[in-house]
Amino acid sequence: MKILLTGATGYIGKRLLPILIDKGHEVICCVRDKKRFPTEGIYSNPKISLLEVDFLKELPSSEAIKDIDAAYYLIHSMSSGSGDFAEMEEASVKNFLKLVKSTSVKQIIYLTGITNEEKLSKHLSSRKNVEEILNQSSVPLTAIKAGIIVGSGSASFEIIRDLVEKLPVMIAPKWLNTKSQPIAIRNVLECLSGVLLKEETFNRSFDIGGPDVLSYKDMLLQFAEVRGFKRYVFTVPVMTPRLSSYWLYFVTSTSYKLAVNLVDSMKVEVIAKDNELEKMLGIEPISYKEAVRLAFQKIEQNSVISSWKDSLASSYADNSLLEHINVPTDGCLVDRREKKIVGDPDLVLQNIWSIGGKRGWYYGNRLWKIRGFMDKMVGGVGLRRGRTHPHEINTGDTLDFWRVLAADKKNRRLLLYAEMKLPGEAWLEFRIIERNGQNFLQQTATFRPEGLAGRLYWYSVLPFHFFVFDGMAGNLLKPHSLPKTS
Repeated sequence: MKILLTGATGYIGKRLLPILIDKGHEVICCVRDKKRFPTEGIYSNPKISLLEVDFLKELPSSEAIKDIDAAYYLIHSMSSGSGDFAEMEEASVKNFLKLVKSTSVKQIIYLTGITNEEKLSKHLSSRKNVEEILNQSSVPLTAIKAGIIVGSGSASFEIIRDLVEKLPVMIAPKWLNTKSQPIAIRNVLECLSGVLLKEETFNRSFDIGGPDVLSYKDMLLQFAEVRGFKRYVFTVPVMTPRLSSYWLYFVTSTSYKLAVNLVDSMKVEVIAKDNELEKMLGIEPISYKEAVRLAFQKIEQNSVISSWKDSLASSYADNSLLEHINVPTDGCLVDRREKKIVGDPDLVLQNIWSIGGKRGWYYGNRLWKIRGFMDKMVGGVGLRRGRTHPHEINTGDTLDFWRVLAADKKNRRLLLYAEMKLPGEAWLEFRIIERNGQNFLQQTATFRPEGLAGRLYWYSVLPFHFFVFDGMAGNLLKPHSLPKTS
């Protein structure tokens, strides 16, 4: 079968793609930027092709997808802001239907949230509206409605992990008593792949949840139990939604805008209605504790396929990679370092590809942490996002408060774009070049200031640049033990 997969670089899409390929399907992946799509491993499979499309802009020709059998709609815009995401989601789904209208598609599969309460959050109301729009199409719809998804790299998992690992005692808002029905990512993927072209699922919606109905407080305490931590959680009625959002923002890896929407949604009970989908597909529900254990198996094996932090949702702004891929020269301030490589250049390349996260920045890590804390205090992303894999990087990934614009290992180039709060724009580029039979490391920091404030900022940190950037370039040449892979 030929499948159209939207959201192919997102948390769910990246995990669903290998399953579809393993089942022998041909998959056309919709991506906003082809440069963000990995090219190695499973992603080099000849059964995978790309369609570059932004569902908020002009659509490409549908000629390349005219013979598709089914389409997955996995596009969500919750993180774009607290007020405009509903309009964006409505525009996206209408454009999606326009794109597939002239194809031979026989089924649309939509992953959404459970919407059984009368009073819904803006986020869940928007998801419900998208489902209603999809239902108006002549193409049969199968809607999979999931509760909190528990898996390595998922937003809910990482937020709970941050809270449990950082806070022995939590004074928390009262919405932690709200009931939910978490579901393991494995069960979600089994449902998404299992309903494919099953006619008994056409024009139907299915709530999916795990076997446990828990409050968010229960989820925190059971997570701590699995990790072997003793934690205490006390709920208080005095935390306003704004205070609750700031609480999530400062303690966890989420952005403030996403925290606002999460708090809004966490006040609503998310409990699945009984249906026969699990029985129909022969799925064995995984308990919450087991889902947490399975997630940490993936983390410990460095085999996390996707993370919500690598999506643009984790940024304070929804930047387009294409706007920043070409580093400007006019009106920019530049710090350029070049070091002669005496040893093996591949070892230097390994160091570059392992930068950030737990490895750190090779020099002045305490200064980097202070800069990250300062960024977070003014509403930026800080260093909280880390990196998904200890020594693998793909275009579009996050690297602490940077975004990877180019990760070209073949041509030995890594380009990062700053997503911290700045009075301007910043790029950090690493290259290994060969000249006259000798290899050199080129490290270039570029800053395009905005007005006088930007220039004052650059010159105020210039003394630190001398030590930090020079020390970083020097230490990249030295041998370092790579992070363990098992």
